[in-house]
Amino acid sequence: MDPIKYFIFSMIISILGILRILLNRQNIHIMSMSIESMLLSVKSNFLVFSISSDDMSGQSFALLVPTVAAAESAIGLAIFVITFQFQGNITLESINSIQG
Repeated sequence: MDPIKYFIFSMIISILGILRILLNRQNIHIMSMSIESMLLSVKSNFLVFSISSDDMSGQSFALLVPTVAAAESAIGLAIFVITFQFQGNITLESINSIQG
C-alpha cells in the first residue's frame, strides 16, 4: 500500500475546505460543510497513518472524529435555529449582529 496518494488526497480535501471558508464567508451552511470536509481529511489521515504504521491508535482516534463532527453539527444547528427565530434569516451578518 502506497500511503502517499492518500495523504495527497487528504491534503487536497483539507485545502479545498480552507479555501471554501476563506472565499465564501457569506453562506454559513457552506462554511459548516467546509469544516466537515476538513474533519473528513483528518479522519482519513488518522486511518492511513494507522494502517501504514501497523498501530491501532490511529483507528481509535478516527472513531473520535465523528463524535467531534456530531457535536459541531449540533451546536451549529442550534445557532441556526435560534438566529432564524430571532431575525428570520440565517446569514453571517445576522449572526455577527447578535454578538455586538
